[in-house]
Amino acid sequence: MNFDLDLQELSGTFSVVDVVAAMALSFILSTVIGYVYRYTHRNVSYSQSYVQTLVIVGMVVALIMLVVGSNLARAFSLVGALSVIRFRNAIKETRDVGFVFLAMAIGMACGARFYTLAAVGAVVICAVIVFMHKFNWFALDVQRQVVKVQVPAGEDYTPQIRDVLIKYTSEFELVSTETIRGGALNEVFYTVRLKKGAEPGELVSALQARTSGQRVTVLTGYDSTDL
Repeated sequence: MNFDLDLQELSGTFSVVDVVAAMALSFILSTVIGYVYRYTHRNVSYSQSYVQTLVIVGMVVALIMLVVGSNLARAFSLVGALSVIRFRNAIKETRDVGFVFLAMAIGMACGARFYTLAAVGAVVICAVIVFMHKFNWFALDVQRQVVKVQVPAGEDYTPQIRDVLIKYTSEFELVSTETIRGGALNEVFYTVRLKKGAEPGELVSALQARTSGQRVTVLTGYDSTDL
């Protein structure tokens, strides 16, 4: 009995050179994206594993594009297989989503063997990101403070507090009011913007003089976009 073992390349549309080129270029460009992310990251939520994931995503997407090729049935089967994956880690910043899409787009371009498009696209977009970071585009330079005032329950101290805030701040807004210590005290939260030359200590002293010496806290350094 003869068995015809015909080991034929199933893809038939790319060579080993194509695979090596796609993997190598997606790795290089995804690494560049990772370094750009690290350089432009400002907050304390930096994650090394996230940056490594960017590199992995770029290479995996390139591999998927090589597997799919122009085969529609294969594309649908991969969509079904990948649909079982669930991601439960929350993205800490909205710009992180943009970097994920960038890595995916570069991986797709490499896997589709649009090498020039992948290289030029990665360089141009990364240059734009660095440029925006360097010149601090779209920044809103408005520093606010959070004022927390404790007042005895049963009396309305709002007029006294407002008088002090009008004197020491250029703008203020009531955020919340809640009871503490079993209802013995009310805790009032305001967001304020101090007038030029006004000091937080002066504001604290003025509020304490109007609220029977109750505790007053001023938290500084809050950007208006974080409130």
